[in-house]
Amino acid sequence: MLRIKRIAIDTHPENVALLSRSCSLYRAEDFQALRKIEVVSDGKQILANLIICDDCGMVAPDELGLGEQAFRRLGLPEGEMVRIAQAPQPRSLESIRAKINGHTLSKSEIEAIIADITAYRYSPMEIAAFLISAASFSTTAEMLDLTEAMAKVGNKLEWEAPIIIDKHCIGGIPGNRTSMIVVPIVAAHGLPVPKTSSRAIPSPAGTADTMEVLAEVNLSITQMRAVVEREKGCLVWGGHVNLSPADDILISVERPLRIDTPEQMVASIISKKMAAGSTHLVIDIPVGPTAKVRSHADAVRLRKMFEYVGDKVGLIIDVVFSDGAQPIGRGIGPVLEARDVMAVLRNDPGAPQDLRDHALLLAGRMLDFDPELRGGSGHARACEILNSGQALDAMERIIKAQGPSKTNHQLGELVEDVCAPADGVIQGIDCYRLGRIARLAGAPLDKGAGVDLLKKTGDRVTKGEPIYRIYACVAADFGFATNDAAENNGYTIGPT
Repeated sequence: MLRIKRIAIDTHPENVALLSRSCSLYRAEDFQALRKIEVVSDGKQILANLIICDDCGMVAPDELGLGEQAFRRLGLPEGEMVRIAQAPQPRSLESIRAKINGHTLSKSEIEAIIADITAYRYSPMEIAAFLISAASFSTTAEMLDLTEAMAKVGNKLEWEAPIIIDKHCIGGIPGNRTSMIVVPIVAAHGLPVPKTSSRAIPSPAGTADTMEVLAEVNLSITQMRAVVEREKGCLVWGGHVNLSPADDILISVERPLRIDTPEQMVASIISKKMAAGSTHLVIDIPVGPTAKVRSHADAVRLRKMFEYVGDKVGLIIDVVFSDGAQPIGRGIGPVLEARDVMAVLRNDPGAPQDLRDHALLLAGRMLDFDPELRGGSGHARACEILNSGQALDAMERIIKAQGPSKTNHQLGELVEDVCAPADGVIQGIDCYRLGRIARLAGAPLDKGAGVDLLKKTGDRVTKGEPIYRIYACVAADFGFATNDAAENNGYTIGPT
């Protein structure tokens, strides 16, 4: 048997084990073909991807090194003795091979695949095979079965209130931080809105990243419940409460491959909301030339898919089409986006009007679920709550309940203005390009990095006038972002 050693490496979401090439009990070469092992001790077991190590200072011949994820999931103290063996191939892989050859998966086959993925029995390559096969073709029945299978694994929240409201944007639009405005509005009205949000994967900031500028977001389920019971709402990181964990694993492979099919998107979003215990959901679908959804026809098709699955699982859904032609608000990056959010909540005269208007639209649709409100009066009620300062008060209480941020996040000290190359009118802004520049600047890892938009579509500019400002905290990131902006600033400027 081997002694386990905790290795301080982050291999999220995979389990990784390190075995010395000079191991005295096992021949490392025997495991190199499949590269996946089973680690067992006292009834506890995990599967891990194996790395052969030649540095005896890192892993001794009688040790098995475990990365942080594997060590935590095994749940044994350092120095405990374990056995290793070749990991058996998941039986559900046969279903994926059949899917590749044109087979339609049954409910039981999909459940087995999701169970194996959640148990980390699949390598990233095997997960990619599943995603690509599903992207080639998926029936509505498969989409529904996938949604339900993903919702079954991990934690599931249950609430006593008859109406649990949530909101979700499909993403793709930088600065679209409406959740941090609609949650306090809905909470101030008195409806429960336990918002679990994501961290950024390909984008410069997720809602959890931005909220983290103001408050703690890594709450346990118990802590989350306490906040909601006290303040009616919360804004926490969904990954920490382990809702639909299969979705997080799938996303980690989807995003590098840029696989984002409508079927997988619907299954991902609704499975998370089912696990969160939501009963009513507003879906925001931005439509624009550089958004995820680029035509009205595609938006209608996606809406029908959401409504179909929602009807089948008992989730009441209201789909909103919104303008995805340009970023919403001015800031792109956690600190800048938090600035915009708080400006709206404070009713500052200079707050971004587009962010305010869009948040009020969504909050109104959420409040329309309240049977106590007359039909269509949700928007007026949302405006009343925001204008009166009740939303700001609710947000401040939520921040206090979750715990204020322990770090005073500041904007990056490295700054450069990107200027208009010619006189004219701004005719378009590439959402993907601006998000990429903000990401290169260091967001969201560096909370103070990002892009501050100084001009939006329809604004007149003169040659040399700043159109946006780049903030960075690290010189290398600053160079990456400014060089990328110099190559293509993401703005289309036409004649006046």
